Amino acid sequence: MARIVAPGLRALLERLIDYAGMFPPAALACGDAVANYTRYRAGGHAWMLRWLVVGAAELAHVPRELDGSLAVLTDADEPRAAVIETKRVVRAARAVYCEVPVGELDEVKRAGAFAKLRTGGLKPEAIPGVADVAAFIRACAERRLPFKATAGLHHPVRAPHPLTYEPDAPRAVMHGFLNVFLAAAFALHGDRDIEPVLAETDPAAFRFDDRAHWRDRSLSAGEVREARSHFAHSFGSCSFDEPVRDLEALGLL
Repeated sequence: MARIVAPGLRALLERLIDYAGMFPPAALACGDAVANYTRYRAGGHAWMLRWLVVGAAELAHVPRELDGSLAVLTDADEPRAAVIETKRVVRAARAVYCEVPVGELDEVKRAGAFAKLRTGGLKPEAIPGVADVAAFIRACAERRLPFKATAGLHHPVRAPHPLTYEPDAPRAVMHGFLNVFLAAAFALHGDRDIEPVLAETDPAAFRFDDRAHWRDRSLSAGEVREARSHFAHSFGSCSFDEPVRDLEALGLL
């Protein structure tokens, strides 16, 4: 029997994951990633899935029926895309996530675009510190600037993990997506003391019922839904199965 998902958790997880199976460390062939995305969209956890992330060079190999469900990495507008992701400030006819330093967020806001936060990588030094992630989220909250995250958020709660799927992979403490997105929801609703939420390593500190709780702080499901809709949009992950399995292991799904 499927577990009933608590309203506070569902609000936090709904359409949270942009599937990026073509990118490291999974680095799947385009056809395999497309097949996975199609399967996930038909599965029991489809409510957690948002876009398929693809590079512009792979578009020719992506079926047309996925048009409008794609996050395309490109510096130009792309009519097949739902959204565009870029490493500079770009104006387009659709939403654009710009991966730029905090100092350029005002330019992103003026362009009518969104921000993008890189939360990990294939080496330990690619993982930003808690203070850096907190500063980025606060800066976005102060500007009412929506953002997405990418890289290194395969796991719900901050903990040490291998950074790739190789047997000799380097290990490091990775950020957790429950940490990041609940911290962002708190920030949007006026709580600037979010470093402790981001730094939390105890899964039991996060609880969900009609509200989403971190220790003695909480938000209603409606407040979380507002934050997700208007501020902390999603994160890109090369795995969809891994976040789902971890949530199941914690008894949340």
